[in-house]
Amino acid sequence: MAPKTVLAVDDEEDILELVDYNLSHEGYNVIRVTSGERTLDIAHSEKPDLIILDLMLPGLDGLEVCRQLKADTRTSEIPIVMLTAKGEETDIVVGLELGAEDYITKPFSPKVLVARVRAVLRRGAKGVSDDQVPIRIDEIEIHPGRHEVLVKGRPVSLTFTEYEILHYLVRRPGWVFTRYQIVEAVRGGDYAVTDRSVDVQIVGLRKKLGKYGHYIQTVRGVGYRFKEPGEDSD
Repeated sequence: MAPKTVLAVDDEEDILELVDYNLSHEGYNVIRVTSGERTLDIAHSEKPDLIILDLMLPGLDGLEVCRQLKADTRTSEIPIVMLTAKGEETDIVVGLELGAEDYITKPFSPKVLVARVRAVLRRGAKGVSDDQVPIRIDEIEIHPGRHEVLVKGRPVSLTFTEYEILHYLVRRPGWVFTRYQIVEAVRGGDYAVTDRSVDVQIVGLRKKLGKYGHYIQTVRGVGYRFKEPGEDSD
């Protein structure tokens, strides 16, 4: 099997060196780029399997690069992992809503970098689960056709909105979703879903899932994600 190609974009050579060294060591083919404009050219010509994209680039910044890549049918399916500074929560939210799959904050652990890249590529290879396919994670079972959730074999009574939020998160374990994305995904039903009410629904969900409520993780300043089984904390 040919090695996966990762396009690493950053205007800091030491960051690119760190990314290149660690991903190459894991068997990835790494292409290094220092500008947003060049990123678009390489993405079109090389069709990398994944792009690691710094947001703070001179000229065409990372968010604009992300916007253009996701709007172009030739590159829209290439997963993007954003590189951000810890204080750029607003940019993280915007990037996720533009279609980026994940993000890594600087300074970052090489171990986390490799794990995130591997996870995004693995999820892309599996594809998004069909909406009606039953899902099991640990002792949580979801049966979309019956709109039923079981924990350790016992039914859990969820409202329509709680169910929709859980199903949305569980179908893409590890992905971070903003409150706005969740609102758009579960709009309608028995509850007028708003950004603020998503937090209330999450509290209720965690309580009803009992000891497995910790799988629903809060990503401070951004939104929520459903932890992958066996996933280590950063």
